[in-house]
Amino acid sequence: MTQYNNLLLENKGGILFITVNRPSKMNALNIETVKELNAAMQAVYDDPEVRGVILTGSGEKAFVAGADIAEIAELNEVNGRRFAERGQDVFSMIEESPKPVIAAVNGFALGGGCELAMACHIRVASENARFGQPEVNLGLIPGYGGTQRLTQLVGKGRAMELMMTGDMISATEAREFGLVNHVTTPEGLLDKCLEIMQKIVAKAPLAVGMIVDCVNAWYDKEENGYQTEANSFSRCCGSDDFKEGTAAFLEKRKPVFKGE
Repeated sequence: MTQYNNLLLENKGGILFITVNRPSKMNALNIETVKELNAAMQAVYDDPEVRGVILTGSGEKAFVAGADIAEIAELNEVNGRRFAERGQDVFSMIEESPKPVIAAVNGFALGGGCELAMACHIRVASENARFGQPEVNLGLIPGYGGTQRLTQLVGKGRAMELMMTGDMISATEAREFGLVNHVTTPEGLLDKCLEIMQKIVAKAPLAVGMIVDCVNAWYDKEENGYQTEANSFSRCCGSDDFKEGTAAFLEKRKPVFKGE
């Protein structure tokens, strides 16, 4: 079993809670933490007992308050590309996960933290959450997919303004912009995430994973999203879950899905 220095993992009935745990650094993402996120997500992919993930940060001050500035200060044109690509690869694992990943955003989600939240399928924020891509203040741009995902979620004009000014927005503004799905009290944050997750994991796992594929295909210039949808629909029709779902509907009972 992988040993984690900067993450806490707890499986509660098939829901894996992953907590970024660097409270003295406001849960900032250093290279080690990104590597640990990669290992944790690989475990999610590989473990059939894990049905979904809730990702959060330790404490109420920060979800993830950005990347580790001390490490960023050492970057140059050569290793900067690899730094960005490594983070993009890990965040793509989250975005492409066939199992649902919900971000429980408690406090600051800035820079790499905002990018991490955006890589998740659904975002729920506490009232004290703050979002932003302030990299421009360091003479940088978002490097972990932020320029792409923020634009997809909030639109070109708002994304341009947020990234070029480096401004932070509140949880309420983030919901209005389409960046987050729900805003809760700090005390109710994890309960809301769990409520949503329990609804999702009660559905057919194959269908849930294919929804992820089809939605992501819309943004992939090399894929035809409609063809991906048709192919996925066809695969669903050949699954045991489809047979169970339709039989349960006709028999007026709850379906028992097995992900097959």
